[in-house]
Amino acid sequence: MTKLIALLLILAMAIQLIKPLGVPGLRRRMDFWKIALIAFAIWALALIGRDLFV
Repeated sequence: MTKLIALLLILAMAIQLIKPLGVPGLRRRMDFWKIALIAFAIWALALIGRDLFV
């Protein structure tokens, strides 16, 4: 699951650099770093959840 999340978020970052997504907070090309922060938070939650429930 974490590999799928990583792949989707890297794809979203690449798309943001080419053509901004237009989502509030992601209207400029330079905002791709915000996707990286979101990716880090989601990834951390997935890893913590995996350790807690397995």
